[in-house]
Amino acid sequence: MAPCDDCRKTPQDTPPPLPGIIRVDTLRVLGVTLTRRLATSDHIRRVVSECSQTLYALRVLRHHGLTDAGLHTVFRSVVVAKLLYACSAWSGFIAASDRHRVDAFLRRSKRSGYCQPDLPSFDELLEDADDKLLNKLCNNPQHSLRYLLPPPNLASHYNLCPTSSHNRQLPTCSGHLADANFITKLLYKDCY
Repeated sequence: MAPCDDCRKTPQDTPPPLPGIIRVDTLRVLGVTLTRRLATSDHIRRVVSECSQTLYALRVLRHHGLTDAGLHTVFRSVVVAKLLYACSAWSGFIAASDRHRVDAFLRRSKRSGYCQPDLPSFDELLEDADDKLLNKLCNNPQHSLRYLLPPPNLASHYNLCPTSSHNRQLPTCSGHLADANFITKLLYKDCY
């Protein structure tokens, strides 16, 4: 799909800066770093760097006698949780090179024995997190994000798409940014 008009803008197309306001290229919102083009490379780089530092702490814990099962629990609780923090919001904007960067980090962690050898790939971890979020949204009427879901599909009782995990109307495709939105991504996930 072609990028929308806002994505095609070059730095020359941006309005002139306002006096006293500094223009920045990245913004950190609730711990997630986004660029002005909604790229997540800076976020992935920062998180992988922080997780690499956590591996040093795991090495110290191993040296002090923590069992492999304990290391795996700490790795899953700290490192995987840090990698997946708010992933449903930003995973639609992640580049393939960043996915490979995280997978390389996870492979290195497996070789070192810090995590289970059967830990899923980064893509599978992201998919699992998305599935859990959609399940919570569909099954909890009090969920704070439920208002983002489209209305139920009136033809859902026909069960035309048995692989789908929801009964919601599918939104129309309206561009690259809308397709990367986590609600749109979740709703279209298993529809074919």
